[in-house]
Amino acid sequence: MDYRVWALLSAVFAGATAVLAKKGVTDVPPNTALLVRVAFVLLFSTLLAWSTSQLRFDGLTKANWLFLGLSAVATWLSWLCYFRALQIGDVSRVAPIDKLSFVLAVALGFLFLGEKPDLKLLGGCGLIVGGVLLTLS
Repeated sequence: MDYRVWALLSAVFAGATAVLAKKGVTDVPPNTALLVRVAFVLLFSTLLAWSTSQLRFDGLTKANWLFLGLSAVATWLSWLCYFRALQIGDVSRVAPIDKLSFVLAVALGFLFLGEKPDLKLLGGCGLIVGGVLLTLS
């Protein structure tokens, strides 16, 4: 499958995640909800890696461990903040702000990975920022 199909599926599941998580944090401490979510992610990730015979650690370098570990910390912090925001705010207000991650990812890709955004991509970033600003007013 093309990367765009996978990215679209990611967006579909992320959209569903917001609504499901909002329901999941109802009358539950957000840190407990985060723990339950992470436990399920660990379970499903382990089952997927095992069932596809990809549960191997021997090929991981120190750099892989470092960057995957840092990514995990960033994911955890993101989810920690996201669950708290969902607990006290409406999905329709929280989700658009969360999507600023796209703009930040483009900027970080440019700064640290040497990616070159074109005018269409920068225009899309501008539209996202504008959309978020509209939802906040």
